[in-house]
Amino acid sequence: MRFMLIVRMSTEMANATVREGRVGDLLQRSMEQLQPEAAYFGPMDGMRTAFIVFNLDDPAKIPAISEPFFQELGARVDFIPVMTPEDLARGLAAQAQGTSAG
Repeated sequence: MRFMLIVRMSTEMANATVREGRVGDLLQRSMEQLQPEAAYFGPMDGMRTAFIVFNLDDPAKIPAISEPFFQELGARVDFIPVMTPEDLARGLAAQAQGTSAG
């Protein structure tokens, strides 16, 4: 299932990670692990934020994905299920027919 992972980084902890030169390595490891279809970075709620769209095939992977962000960046982590326009159209068509899109 496709998810958008939103990682809001604690300013204090992220500043320390940036100063120590560790943030690039952390993000590189995360990108290698997630193999995202898209990743964007920018401010949200006044915090450094990553927006990462990827496929999650096993919810048991959530702790391994989240922990580096919690421990190294003091981050708030949200997993949000998302759809492409094609997914939405297929779901709406199935709903109109009274069937399951799966």
